[in-house]
Amino acid sequence: MVDTFLLPLGPRLVEACGIGPGMKVLDIAAGTGNASIPAAEAGADVTASDLTPELFDAGRARAEEVGVELEWREADAENLPFDDASFDVVMSSIGAMFAPHHQEVADEMVRVTKPDGKIGLLSWTPEGMLGALFKLMGPYAPPPPPGAQPPPLWGSEDHLAELFGDRVDFGALERPILEITAFDDPHDYGEHFKERYGPSIAVRANAEKNGQAEEFDAKLRDFCDEWNRGSADDARFEKEYLVAVGMRA
Repeated sequence: MVDTFLLPLGPRLVEACGIGPGMKVLDIAAGTGNASIPAAEAGADVTASDLTPELFDAGRARAEEVGVELEWREADAENLPFDDASFDVVMSSIGAMFAPHHQEVADEMVRVTKPDGKIGLLSWTPEGMLGALFKLMGPYAPPPPPGAQPPPLWGSEDHLAELFGDRVDFGALERPILEITAFDDPHDYGEHFKERYGPSIAVRANAEKNGQAEEFDAKLRDFCDEWNRGSADDARFEKEYLVAVGMRA
């Protein structure tokens, strides 16, 4: 999915954070390094962390291709294995938002960021296409962990204010659009989600278990038609996201 249409997001967050040579940077829920690798290319000392280290192999291969080195660490966003005030920049591009307990993640981000350091987040918005997808998937999803909150809340300015309070001054808040033109048939976008996107894979499996697979598939096809801004044979989708960069107090 990253290679298909998400590649622009990592560099976008790195640019917004003003990452440059000599900075010590932590990327939370880094996956294959979509933000970590551009940060390393900018000259930063980067640690890419993720709860799923199997993703690191692809990340290491990409880093080698572009000629950069960075550290890859298995880590839970809700319980980071790093010392207090360790990093100049702590960031996450559509990653940390999927940890179930938002307040714990926010607290950990603040803890490991140096005073006057930056926290940078790129998250899908509740009002955008991914927010709508999560609403569609809700009735078919398995029960969430106790205390879990919906991932798209991270794309809400009000939610960030609740999570971080006066500990982070988010002076820069923008809502750009990611345009996706990788699919001719709009329904192929839905199939891509069912095959490649973790949340929708889990929801589709649960729907099948409950005898709702055909119903879910039909609603996903309708969803793709509704959000298609192109034509029936030349699909185009627009996904809104929030870029939030703030200074830690």
